[in-house]
Amino acid sequence: MRELIVPPLREVAPEANLSGLIVDNAIKSPHNVAFRRRAGSRWEDVTARDFLAEVNALAKGLIASGVQVGERVAIMSRTRYEWTLADFAIWSAGGVVVPIYETSSAEQVQWILGDSGSVAVFVETDKHEGIVEDVLSDLPGLKHIWNLDGGVIESLATLGRDVPDGEIEARRKAVAAKDLATIIYTSGTTGRPKGCMLTHGNFLHDCYNAVGALGQVFEADSSTLMFLPLAHVFGRIIQISCVYNGVTMGHSPDIKNLLDDLGEFQPSFILSVPRVFEKVYNGAQAKAAGEGKGAIFDRAADVAIRYSTALDTGGPSLGLKLQHALFDKLVYSKLRARLGGRCAWGVSGGAALGSRLGHFFRGIGLTVLEGYGLTETSAATSVGTPTQFKVGTVGRPLPGTGVRIAADGEIMLSGAHIFQGYWNNEAATAEAIEGGWFHTGDIGEIDDDGFIKITGRKKEIIVTAGGKNVAPAVLEDRLRAHTLISQCMVVGDGKPFIGCLVTLDPESLPIWLGIHGKPADLTPAQAAEDHDVLAEIQRSVDEANKAVSHAEAIKKFKILAVDFTEDTGHLTPSMKLKRNIVLKDFGNEVESLYS
Repeated sequence: MRELIVPPLREVAPEANLSGLIVDNAIKSPHNVAFRRRAGSRWEDVTARDFLAEVNALAKGLIASGVQVGERVAIMSRTRYEWTLADFAIWSAGGVVVPIYETSSAEQVQWILGDSGSVAVFVETDKHEGIVEDVLSDLPGLKHIWNLDGGVIESLATLGRDVPDGEIEARRKAVAAKDLATIIYTSGTTGRPKGCMLTHGNFLHDCYNAVGALGQVFEADSSTLMFLPLAHVFGRIIQISCVYNGVTMGHSPDIKNLLDDLGEFQPSFILSVPRVFEKVYNGAQAKAAGEGKGAIFDRAADVAIRYSTALDTGGPSLGLKLQHALFDKLVYSKLRARLGGRCAWGVSGGAALGSRLGHFFRGIGLTVLEGYGLTETSAATSVGTPTQFKVGTVGRPLPGTGVRIAADGEIMLSGAHIFQGYWNNEAATAEAIEGGWFHTGDIGEIDDDGFIKITGRKKEIIVTAGGKNVAPAVLEDRLRAHTLISQCMVVGDGKPFIGCLVTLDPESLPIWLGIHGKPADLTPAQAAEDHDVLAEIQRSVDEANKAVSHAEAIKKFKILAVDFTEDTGHLTPSMKLKRNIVLKDFGNEVESLYS
């Protein structure tokens, strides 16, 4: 058993709460641009003082509507300025925020609203309002449905005009660090989602120590464009950290407009899940290939990876530096321009990025700092920092964190950022927390320099018929880096060898087909039978197999006619595979690998 315990940089005061952050900002730096929000075709500045005024006005409306201290108020919306506004208004009124993914089904919405006992819900659209109304008969405690697109922010502000300022101040003082700030329901790769109870102190502890460790990423003139769901703990802790450190934040609700929004907003850092970074790489590769510049891009990518690798092994040679400078003008600068031109840092979480992509992005001038954490840990537990960084790891433990590797390789965590337990589920809480240590379910290791590496999920370990233990993440991360591959899932539990299900990327497929002289309108089902497509995927499989032993290598694969998406029910909103659902829906295809 290996264990590391790092003392905190800063402790959380017992009386502190999240709403105090915006009060402090308005007093210390009233004219600082806290947010930039979309106003038609332009971005409009919101100062720290303006934001506090808007939050207070909305909080008064909540109080006038009857929301009491400790009562739960849900938010079901895409990532937008009003999400953050409602978040801090609910906290300022003494309430507890319950996030709901805007893609949730009626059954999921009913469960979360009912289990949390929410008294009100902010929804984004008429469609969302209809979903809630369809299950309203099963939610006797729900008193209000507030529609953001329907102008409810203004309506509530008007309703609360007669609530005195002293009431807001009293509500803020009624909430302490130990009190509940939010109940975040896990996305549920198996079974019903469980509500993770996170306190104001949990978030503040994580915020104080993560921002302190990340240093120059969160400088006073830094900015970021939020496009990940704020219903997810990763986006939430970044939001809070930006407010804490005075970093300017914007919101991009539709990922289809992301590149345009990045170009206009020009963030200094971005945060994302690995799949988005994979998409950026694959999209650039496919675009270059479509323009007849595929060989140039591939050469540039190879140079970027070798250049970054050399930074960790004595430094690049003069020849490599000259090649890198050339491709910086031809390729890398154009890639950085697509991200707004100012972006020097990325923060990646949710899954492993993979060493190849990590080196590629650092090589083009965008250092992606990988982090690790779960909903139950208020997000960050470890992260690579500008001064302590190693590609292929998720950094060292953050200050205030304890990390222990159990005898079976499971990662266990302790610290003031660990959640209080699962809402209405004492049995699950007792199973997850033992002697102050949280069982993550992840398998990993700590190297001699104190860097953590995640090698798989305990419940996802595949045991072949020959007794070989296989962690699928190693193979899957490498396969998804290929431009043709959208998703994949390694299989083989109880089987004689390892197999894999593969789906084709619907955006890259037509480009690849056109380059190779094939009809660009081939469907994924037709492409799955094409000899050249099969040969290309086989080359990718062969490359991935280099990372594992022969017994762990993929022996056969099957290309599916459809993709794994959130809409099909095969991915969670945070882009994690629902492996049990995939196995259920594609059981015949799995069996065909072994027949």
